[in-house]
Amino acid sequence: MQIDKLRGKALDQLFEAVLSLENLEECYSFFDDLCTVNEIQSLAQRLEVARMLRDGYTYHKIETETGASTATISRVKRCLNYGNDAYTMALDRVANKSSEQQETEE
Repeated sequence: MQIDKLRGKALDQLFEAVLSLENLEECYSFFDDLCTVNEIQSLAQRLEVARMLRDGYTYHKIETETGASTATISRVKRCLNYGNDAYTMALDRVANKSSEQQETEE
């Protein structure tokens, strides 16, 4: 795990801060203060690339729809195949939460 090289008090504090956020509005506010617009867009883009790769989209389609470079797509794919399964875990949780919300609205 590459993140192990970064482990420490400052990174723990960052992750604890993210975990403390209670809703989308708090996330928007926190990340707006923490990151540049480009940094936020890059993070969101990587997650979307991961979703599209998992759903079987081609590199060309992903590049066209997200604007991600083939290098970014390759990096995300490498993480999906050989990483910590964190993209999959997060995407599954978001999908489950979304389907649960739809069920309660019906």
